[in-house]
Amino acid sequence: MLAALPFVLVLGLYLAASDARHRENPSDKILPSFSQMGKAVQRMAFTPDKRSGKYLMVNDTAVSLKRLLTGIVLAAAVGLLLGLNMGLFPGMSGTFNPFITTIAMVPPLSILPILFIALGVDELAKVSLIFLGTFPVVTRDVYLATRKIPREQITKALTLGASQLDIAYRILLPQILPRLIDTVRLTLGAAWLFLIAAEAIASTDGLGYRIFLVRRYLAMDVILPYVVWITLLGFTMDWLLRALLRRRFSWYLVEKD
Repeated sequence: MLAALPFVLVLGLYLAASDARHRENPSDKILPSFSQMGKAVQRMAFTPDKRSGKYLMVNDTAVSLKRLLTGIVLAAAVGLLLGLNMGLFPGMSGTFNPFITTIAMVPPLSILPILFIALGVDELAKVSLIFLGTFPVVTRDVYLATRKIPREQITKALTLGASQLDIAYRILLPQILPRLIDTVRLTLGAAWLFLIAAEAIASTDGLGYRIFLVRRYLAMDVILPYVVWITLLGFTMDWLLRALLRRRFSWYLVEKD
């Protein structure tokens, strides 16, 4: 009940403000009523577009999720491999740690024009922005998590005849995976930001593209449902990752708590 209280208050404030504005101006577009937003969702999600024949909201969601998941999966895979090896081998750390630290300091949105010029305005530039924006964070977090693992484990494994690959991928990797999932959860918000920014600047579909397209017409009845939908998608992805942690790595949550 306490968790629901802020949402109820915000919803009540919106309904009161929307009702007040519509009493003064029935054609007000700034704070649309729930019925207006419902009609907009019906039009965008359940009615085929007259030009393309697509269900716009469904198509925008599929396109954006494809870009987002591609960038995050690539960042997680590369960050895991590089961060794990940096934490295990001093030579790797000395070579790549300064470079990763420097890359992490560069605001990803500042290089968006460079990506569009160098890679074009197609999918590669958008996925690259998500990758570059999340990859340094994942790498550094995995690196620090690897460094925190007691060195006694590595010494004992070497004494028992384990190879370097055994240590990296049979001893350290299972302990790092839950931390990787937690890090991905934390980077989801930034990944959505980079996606929306890229789609708003140069795209012909996607959730970000649609929001910035209809803003020209002050179509808040479309913008607000899209924002809520993006929030629900982000919440669902976070919940799924959290459920994966509870199911496969319950020991990690116990240690974390």
